[in-house]
Amino acid sequence: MSIFLVGSGPDDAAFPDAFDRFAAEVAERAGGGPARVAVAVHSPDGRPLDRLPDYARPLDARLDCAIIPVLLADGQPADPAVFGDVHGIVVGGGLTPSYLRGLSGAAPAIAHAVAGGVPYLGFSAGAMVAPERSLIGGYRVDGVEVCGEECSEGLDELAVRPGLDLVPFAVDVHAAQAGTLSRAVGAVSAGLVDRAVAIDEGTAAVLKAPNSAHYTVIGAGRCWDIRAQSGQGAVPAGGPAARPVHVTLRTAATP
Repeated sequence: MSIFLVGSGPDDAAFPDAFDRFAAEVAERAGGGPARVAVAVHSPDGRPLDRLPDYARPLDARLDCAIIPVLLADGQPADPAVFGDVHGIVVGGGLTPSYLRGLSGAAPAIAHAVAGGVPYLGFSAGAMVAPERSLIGGYRVDGVEVCGEECSEGLDELAVRPGLDLVPFAVDVHAAQAGTLSRAVGAVSAGLVDRAVAIDEGTAAVLKAPNSAHYTVIGAGRCWDIRAQSGQGAVPAGGPAARPVHVTLRTAATP
């Protein structure tokens, strides 16, 4: 069983690895029979069903499976029972706060399924909501910008909320491409979280067990692992309550 945290949306042509590995684990979980995969999607225009094919088609191409849609319209939370009898769980990309609102009531059911061996695949927002404490957006710390406002998810100050409790560190995505690495650094430096992993597009961090501190990297980009640390090698980050952080780069070639 693995937890796949992808730093971008579902691009099967550019980054098939995450779908390939997830589908293989789902097939194994299903024991050779038809698989049931819950796919949670949200759309800001109120039409989440239109986004379902982005996730369903790559799965259908790799698996004998039934897709169980979990359509997250604003104000309509997911039914926790949906996650009780599936062989895989996919959470899509989009507005992170909306995904968290839709899935928070089902978080114990999702965590229970994953702890029992159900693989999890989160794209962008689906990766950001996976942690115990999730960084869900914002672009300022104490009024100081730490990333572009276009990455704010509609929030001003950085916001950390209880997530799905699958991962022990906060997650940010589109790191190098959108400049959100600095937001992850800002969150750790400000003491909002003790550790964050910022994941590039076309890249995934893969955990072999829920809340494991260790992960491997697949894809062409990097995972930027940021931890609170004092002493030599720390990266200074400004702000009223800033603390030094240490950044480690992880790639697919990292042991």
